Amino acid sequence: MIPGCIRMKFLDVILFQFGARGFQMHVPSPALTVGDKGCEALLQAHLRLEGTGAASGVAGVVEAPGGRRYLLLEGHHGDLHAYVRARRRLREPEARRLFRQAARAVATCHEYGVVLRDLKLRKFVFADEARTRLRLESLEDAVIVENDDDKLTDRRGCPAYVAPEVLRSGRAYSGKAADIWSLGVLLYTMLVGRYPFNDAEHASLFAKISRGLFAVPEGLSPRAKCLIRSLLRKEPSERPYAEDVSLHPWLSKPLRLHTSTSGSRSSCQDQIVPELSINPQQD
Repeated sequence: MIPGCIRMKFLDVILFQFGARGFQMHVPSPALTVGDKGCEALLQAHLRLEGTGAASGVAGVVEAPGGRRYLLLEGHHGDLHAYVRARRRLREPEARRLFRQAARAVATCHEYGVVLRDLKLRKFVFADEARTRLRLESLEDAVIVENDDDKLTDRRGCPAYVAPEVLRSGRAYSGKAADIWSLGVLLYTMLVGRYPFNDAEHASLFAKISRGLFAVPEGLSPRAKCLIRSLLRKEPSERPYAEDVSLHPWLSKPLRLHTSTSGSRSSCQDQIVPELSINPQQD
């Protein structure tokens, strides 16, 4: 056993220290063999984003006996889930600063054809000890899409963050729009300290998500409420594109919305969300 090895639900993370820089070795459990599609997809997603700052950089790929492949990623200083939980909720100025980075990271992923599918607080980690810079950690479960065709049919994600359309059996959905819904759950949780949709039973939770109704606390500013409602629109076509989330007045400037024959991604009307994994991955 290598010193510093810790176990996670779906990933073994072996910590190494090289000089002043830390790296993490991500080992899918069970370990993926060289040539395994899941391993190759994970590696390709990270390599696509290399140098953008949106996700942890790839420090190396280690080949091990038995055909196993280990992906070595840069180290970090804790995740956003633990940070928010320790503070119960974040004040708007701090939430704005951190969420702006999260939104930009997702926008970069979409620009490079990477759909995240399992977007949640725990996916974001701090790149610095002062905990001011965020980036995505592992891109496990992410898929690469080509030519703006982001239609997906498989059901993945953490239950509390999953979008209503993902729950509709047998129907294709926009992977990017589903990521935007998850961003809305993330922002709501940062500002409110709980998930917009919550229930101990998955069936009840999914029913609440499918209805898309939620309440936004009065203590939030009008612009924060508007952004939450924009991201958590039940109709996918009414949600903003990732590249335009940063343009919302709460973050900086006017918001450009999707256009669609079935509706336009915009209007701020009340709706609500929690944390689940359709592959039963809990955060």
